[in-house]
Amino acid sequence: MKKFKLIAGPCVIENLMTPMRVASELQRICDKLNIDYIFKSSYVKANRTHKDSFQTIGIKDALGVLGTLKGMQHTILTDVHESIDVHEVYPYVDILQVPSFLCRQTQLIESIAVTGKPINIKKGQFASPHSMKYAVEKFKRISNSDVYLTERGTSCGTNQLIVDFTGIPIMKEFADHVVIDATHSVQQPNQGEVTGGNAEMIETMALAGIAAGADTLFLEVHPNPKEARSDAESQLPLEKAEELITKVSKLYSFLNETKK
Repeated sequence: MKKFKLIAGPCVIENLMTPMRVASELQRICDKLNIDYIFKSSYVKANRTHKDSFQTIGIKDALGVLGTLKGMQHTILTDVHESIDVHEVYPYVDILQVPSFLCRQTQLIESIAVTGKPINIKKGQFASPHSMKYAVEKFKRISNSDVYLTERGTSCGTNQLIVDFTGIPIMKEFADHVVIDATHSVQQPNQGEVTGGNAEMIETMALAGIAAGADTLFLEVHPNPKEARSDAESQLPLEKAEELITKVSKLYSFLNETKK
């Protein structure tokens, strides 16, 4: 069976200490459970609703934090929003991510493919699971590196996301890895200046996604979500991470071992 993976970290690089603390603790948990850990954090948040929403501590400083973590032997993932940014960002990371709003951007996907690094393409809130095979094809015609496809909910009206878990086995047919994003899936967009969320449902989303066949769990994790500079209503408190990751890992092992 495929080895279970965790993609997790604070939503955005908002200082030096928070990423270090989160990466260290999540790496400890994953080492204990013998699962692969990929640190995720955005070096810049380009798609903000309000003009005053936090975007970055500074691109060079944020990339420096990712580079420091990479130098500490963490596997690093971050998102890029424009193809022109890929060349600057890719040396600092191991996996590049396409945000959900941009999953149809051909030039962006192809620019990532040229780097030779794996890609995580987040399924758009407007996209069907079947349609994501075309995003995979854009990448695979240039690169043989792994493609992760991430389920993060589908827009239902203007401020609600719904996860159709039947999309996970569909995307498994053409992706190397299928990811359940259990934190963005509980978001409640367009609530005003900032995005809302129902963090109490993170565990439900995580367990249901693994039960449906995902092999990777995506979480945004923060020591104190209420003080986070982005996605404060939908990040998992760091203190709750070990219990949740352990549950999900055990479920994944049980479901896949019984297939033997």
